[in-house]
Amino acid sequence: MIHFVLKRLASLVLTLLVATGVIFIMIEVVPGDPAAYMMGLSNNAEAADALRSQMGLDAPAWDRYKSWVSGMIAGDFGISYTYRIPVSELVGDRMMVSVPLTIYALILSTIIAIPVGVIAASKRGSIVDTGLMGFAQIGVAIPNFWFAILLVLLFSTSLQWFSAGGFPGWDAGIVECLKALTLPAISLALPQAAILSRVMRTSMLDVMNEDYIRTARAKGLTKRQALIRHGLRNAMIPVLTILGLQFSFLLAGGIIIESIFSLPGLGRLVFQSIAQRDLIVVKSIVTLLVFAVVMITFIVDMAYAVVDPRLREGNSK
Repeated sequence: MIHFVLKRLASLVLTLLVATGVIFIMIEVVPGDPAAYMMGLSNNAEAADALRSQMGLDAPAWDRYKSWVSGMIAGDFGISYTYRIPVSELVGDRMMVSVPLTIYALILSTIIAIPVGVIAASKRGSIVDTGLMGFAQIGVAIPNFWFAILLVLLFSTSLQWFSAGGFPGWDAGIVECLKALTLPAISLALPQAAILSRVMRTSMLDVMNEDYIRTARAKGLTKRQALIRHGLRNAMIPVLTILGLQFSFLLAGGIIIESIFSLPGLGRLVFQSIAQRDLIVVKSIVTLLVFAVVMITFIVDMAYAVVDPRLREGNSK
């Protein structure tokens, strides 16, 4: 198990190093001068050069890359060109919205998808299976922003159970904040639940054909008992992969939903920073999102080893 973990950690570090290089190069080739943007209509060559020097933009690219990476390792992400505050503080405030929203949506997606997938697999070929997978297909086909608009029209405009947007801040209380995040979380969760339920059904159908399920049935267990006790754990391996990918997608891909509900999250911050040429913020957020994706992948790998010991045994040879 130690060898398995060390191997995954080495892969994690290498992936992050490559990712930082790719992110830095891509940001470097993006058109637009942050100094000229900040100067606005009063832009002149001497003032722009002085501002570039103040922000360190006149240094060689390799020196700026080393300074950026070493700063991130030390926890210093630099100063935002636009907001003139530390990027870590700016990102930290936005993560207090995006991370709870992502977790909330992932929990809802899992609660919906796993029972639906198990029921559909256990009722294979029946009208229940057809109906559940039909709804799942609709969920896959419809984009989450369309769900968001429908939810606003129904629960905010018509029934007035929820506000149409905004975030009160955690000082207002957990209940009020969760209420503000409920509609956005449902909008994000429904399409993901549709995908996850189909994966769960397919995985359960594969497990149902295994010898150990037939052995369990021969020992007197009912079909439901055999699936829950012996099948579900093994069927979770591909599901864990999808859950990891969905967490990363929900964290990074909520720009439209955050815009619809006027949530001050990471998605809106990235969009605003790109428009304002605040490249240090863009680099830092994208790197953090890559780190989140890599860490989730690492955690999923560890979960694989817990769910199926054969994986860690195979990797240790």
